[in-house]
This record gives sequence, structure tokens and C-alpha cells, in this order.
Amino acid sequence: MPAETVVAHERRQPGLRQLDVLVIGMGFGGMCMLHQARAAGLDVHAIEAGGDVGGTWYWNRYPGARCDVMSIDYSYSFLNEIQQEWTWSEKFAAQPEILAYANFVAHKLDLRRDTSFETRAQSIVYDDDRSVWVIATDRGQDFEAKYCIMATGPLSVPKGLDMPGRDAFAGEIYLTGRWPHQPVDFAGKRVGVIGTGSTGIQVVPVVAEQADHLTVFQRTPSFTIPMRNNALSADYMAQVKAHYPRLRTIARGTHTGGVRPVSTRPMFSVTTEEIQNLLEDGWIQGGQTIFGLFSDMLYDQQTNDVVAEFVRGKIKQVVKDPHTAEILTPRGYPIFTRRPCLDTNYYEAFNRGNVDLVDCINEPIEEITVTGVRTSAREIPLDIIIAATGYDGLTGAMMAVDIKGRNGRSLRAKWAGGAHSYLGLMMEGFPNLFMIAGANGPSALANFVILNEDNASWILDCIIYLERNGHKAIEPTAESEGEYMALLTEIAGKSLIPKAKSWYVGANIPGKPNFFPIFAGGFGRYADMCKQAALSGYAGFTLDRQDALVGR
Repeated sequence: MPAETVVAHERRQPGLRQLDVLVIGMGFGGMCMLHQARAAGLDVHAIEAGGDVGGTWYWNRYPGARCDVMSIDYSYSFLNEIQQEWTWSEKFAAQPEILAYANFVAHKLDLRRDTSFETRAQSIVYDDDRSVWVIATDRGQDFEAKYCIMATGPLSVPKGLDMPGRDAFAGEIYLTGRWPHQPVDFAGKRVGVIGTGSTGIQVVPVVAEQADHLTVFQRTPSFTIPMRNNALSADYMAQVKAHYPRLRTIARGTHTGGVRPVSTRPMFSVTTEEIQNLLEDGWIQGGQTIFGLFSDMLYDQQTNDVVAEFVRGKIKQVVKDPHTAEILTPRGYPIFTRRPCLDTNYYEAFNRGNVDLVDCINEPIEEITVTGVRTSAREIPLDIIIAATGYDGLTGAMMAVDIKGRNGRSLRAKWAGGAHSYLGLMMEGFPNLFMIAGANGPSALANFVILNEDNASWILDCIIYLERNGHKAIEPTAESEGEYMALLTEIAGKSLIPKAKSWYVGANIPGKPNFFPIFAGGFGRYADMCKQAALSGYAGFTLDRQDALVGR
């Protein structure tokens, strides 16, 4: 965007810092948005609740924290210089390396000079008369911006440990989503891990090796596949870097937005013997291989049952104690309809003599005591409790802020029945408020970094369009939002995903509407819909004109 197209709306409110664009959140979406907006000549600033960049990876420093998307996918493509200079060391990068990557990008692009850290938005209110957003923060630094961009992410509000007696515990309590920056010593300690989703599955094997004794409290068992992580050779990374542009182009057209293999083969198009051979090979290869073996795995119950039963059989092969193996075996929901998990020696950890498993379905936790955890059957003494209890996913960060749109309309009221938007990018009634990786996009079902990048580019192009064509505001029509949400619901209804009670549908948060808000039609299809919305001149939107562009 050339400098002459920069927004220059009138400065009217003394005491407020007035901007063209305010970005809220400095994870991968916010970092990309800040860079792109600034490079376009916009007066842009970002605020971030954490002490530095990185989003989820700034907070999630728990033992074993690792990305379950391949490193070569989980990285920016918008600047080839970054792709060439950064070299990943592992197929699935650990948290310290991902955070180092975020810091590398922030330093290279000098993003910190336009960011206020340890700053949270408390209220975001639209001024109808002047078509600007007024943002109040907890640091007393308030902003006024023509365009407000929410880059708050789908997993940024931890659920916490909401159990009776929590404050009475005399030992140490750690929340995985807010892990301390200094190492935690488990040596000689009795440790309890509450929660066995993807985070708990990463924590358990690491803590089991360090603690004197580990007790794992499991309510709903998760399906998990061996990650089979490995170091990336210099020759391999050189090959990837040489072909990055083409790899990125191909990835953007796939269902996941990444380069992992995804077959178009339905299960029952091959013989029973071939099915078993493919599953065995997928288990041996590990990682995301099994996820992409059959095109109908999330759409056909019989196909799903075959894969689920295969994994159940592997659990029984790995875990030596039959009773423990049975407790760990997931039943009652289709495989991979909850967050698909990748692990390193998770099931093997339960063969250790210092690890116990508590089945919280039949032996629920009643309270936390001074000395440990009391279940319906006993009290278990602990020195440390690790709460791997998940997040208020997808909508939690947006709902935590008092957001009021046109005519004082409350976002909390609009989303009382679940997140509703157009393309996961904008909402009717909230002009010039954009979302990066919003709840109604592909979100957790796609390569998150590329999704963030594409959303940021779409938003910037939209702002450029508005300014060049003399529009002061844009918002979706109620009709386009309704049609999009109907399509989202229709696509989800054809899959098995809504059948599971998971954070995808809000089932982990008491009182939250049970609704699957994610676009499950694939990243490639979603990206094309976003592109077409822009190419149509934003036909699904209402655009307000201004009499004349100021500062031109």
C-alpha cells in the first residue's frame, strides 16, 4: 500500500491516543497484522496482555509443551527472508523453539516499538457519531481507532481450577496455560495432574520421569497417536527452503492449510487387509499420518469405528495393566471429533511404578484439601497440583471484554447463543471491527499460522479498499451473516464432529451454549470464500460512505 493511501482521520479527542488501527493481541495473528498495517503506511499500534510476543506460546511453558502441527507449516510465509533465515530443528517444535521463532520475527520486523505489553482491553465501544472505536485498557492508556482488530486467539483464556477447597491447598498449584517462567522442580514430590486433553497428555510423561509419584486424574479419556518426533536434517531443511513458495501455494489449497498427506480414498474402497496395513503403517509413522488415511473418517460412522477400534487395540497392547488400559480407552464418541492428540510415551507412562490413574467418572473429585485431593473414595496426598483443565475456547477472549457496537449493541448479547459472524472476520452491528482467526473460521481445524496470515491480509486489503473508495465503515449484512452461519451449520451437520462433547462445542464451560461454531469445510474452501467476498466488491457487506477523504 503506497504512503499516499494512509488513513488520516481527524484527531478529535484529547487524552486518547488516536490511531488508524489498533491490534489487540500479539500472537502470530497480531504480529502479522501489525507488520502488514505498518508497512502499508497506517498509524497502527498493538496491545498485548502478556509481557512479550508469542501469544499461546508465551504463556504455555508447561513441561512437554509442543506443537502438533509440523514446524515447516507452523511458520510465516509472507516474507521469504524469514523463511530462509529461520531453520527448524525438529519435525514438531517444542515451546521454547516456537517462542524463540516469535521473538526472532518480532526483532527482525521491529514489532515491539509499536506494542504496549502487559496491557489488556477492558472495554471496546463504537462511537456512532464519529465512526471510531474507543478502547479502554487496564493500564489507563486508552485508544481511539478507526479500525479495531481482534487478534486474541481461540485458546487464550484458561478455564482454571474451579474446585471446592482450591485456596486451602498448602502445596503448589500450577495452571498449564499460565505456567511460571522459571523451572518447576518435581524431584521428590507427589504430583497430581488434573485433565487429560492434549495438554495433560504432553505433561504426564515428562512429569512422570521427574516426580517421586504422579497421580493422573482423568474424566474423559482422549484418543492420542504417537508423535514419533524427530530432528530435521540440514539437507531436508535446505530442500524445504528451496521449495517453500510452491509448498505454501499447495498448502493453501488443502483442507488443513498444510502439507501433511490427506487422502481422497474412502475406507471401504480398499480391502480389509489393506485397511489394517494402512492403519499399522500410520501408527508406526506416527504424527498426523492416521488423520489423513481415509477421506470419510469424520463423515462415516463405520469408517470412524474401524479407526477407533484400531487405536483402542493399541492402547491395550501398550498399557500392561488391563484395568488401567480399560480406563484409558476412549468410548462414547467418534475418534478425532475431540481435539486430535499427539503424544510422546503417554500410554507408556502408565507402565511406570510411580504413576497412578484415577477414573474421575466412577471416582469423581469432591474437593481439594489442605494436603491433596479428596475423591468420592479416598484422599490422595499431593505436594503439587497441575491443572491441565483447558480453555474457554474460541469465544472466551472476545467475551471477556465489554464490546459494544453500533447503537450500544453488546457482543455478549449477540453471542449469547454462540458465536455468529460472517466468515469469522466481521459481525453485523460491529462496523470496522475485524477478527483474525475468529470462532467461525476454520480455527482449530486448520494450520493456525497460515490462517492468521491470510486473515490479516484480507483485513488489510479491505481497509485499503475502504480508504481508496471513500467509505468510512463496513459491516456484514444480517442476511450474509445468516447465510454463512447456515452453511457452517450444514457442513458441520454432515460430519461426526458435533457428536463429541468437547471444547469445540463449549461443553467444558458450565452454562456455555453447546454449539459447534467452526467452519469444517476445509481451509482451501474457506480461503476461496473470503477471496470471492473481496473480489465481489464486498457484496455481502454494508459500506457507509463519507463525504470526502480527509488528509488526501
